[in-house]
Amino acid sequence: MTEPAHPVVWLHHAGQHLGLVPSLGGSVAAWQLDRPQGRVDVWRPWDGVTPDLYQLASFPMVPWSNRISGGGFTHDERFHPMRPNRVGEPYPIHGDGWLQSWQITQPGADTLVMTLESRRFAGNPHDYEAVQTFRLVDGGLDQTLQVRHLGKEPLPYGLGVHPWFPRAAATRITAPVQGVWLCGKDPLPVAHTHDFPTGWNLNEGVQAHGPLIDNGYTGWGGKACIAWPELGLQLTATMPDFDRDGGAAQHFCLIYRPPQGSAFCFEPITQPIDAFHLPQSPGLRVLQQDEQFSLKIQWRIGPMAK
Repeated sequence: MTEPAHPVVWLHHAGQHLGLVPSLGGSVAAWQLDRPQGRVDVWRPWDGVTPDLYQLASFPMVPWSNRISGGGFTHDERFHPMRPNRVGEPYPIHGDGWLQSWQITQPGADTLVMTLESRRFAGNPHDYEAVQTFRLVDGGLDQTLQVRHLGKEPLPYGLGVHPWFPRAAATRITAPVQGVWLCGKDPLPVAHTHDFPTGWNLNEGVQAHGPLIDNGYTGWGGKACIAWPELGLQLTATMPDFDRDGGAAQHFCLIYRPPQGSAFCFEPITQPIDAFHLPQSPGLRVLQQDEQFSLKIQWRIGPMAK
């Protein structure tokens, strides 16, 4: 038999099944939950064939998330040019960790770890080490994405994860947020508002089906709930506070709701779209050599609250 181009490494623990694809961007192939009627996909599963990262269950975003405009960014009065990295996208998007092969280890029966050392990939300015840790626990998954700056000159960093969630007719997501960045056709942020467009207010809950949303939310309270009434299941995501310059950092999240298809995205991120060009570079962390920071998410899946 021919070996698959990108083999999946599986972790089975606590009534769950997690498949990782280290050679394909350090991505997740599937996260599944055992139920009496059989396995249920918590994240939309990969088909095991296509190399398109947008068809994976989830992938890491490092050393930045979402888009960077302007052909690059300026830091400490030095311009760092960057090229688009995905067909059909005019801007570099989602970092470059998802475009490289990672190394995998299993330090315990409940844990898988993937590591990447990136050295100015595709001409990008960042030298870094990234580590992803996945730990299956009773009732869910603990996920951490950590980055350490290896370069001599300090540079700004951002992190995020990009899971795809299956959506049925009544699937709904709720999260405490304060505002949203409105975008142009690019889509790049053009204005921030606390007045949510109709059907966009995560505080009240947003349907997983509907017109396009591809926007970053500000003032996220660090918790979210995705409900599948047809399955009687709900998933909660908790992003604990992380320290920034001695104080709690503001949380951001992004919703990608395409008008068609069987899945949508809720993305915990540390910086909004194009933060490199927004006033005060919200959410970006400037790291000195060997400094690091991490994004942690606790995913918990169980019966819907009555």
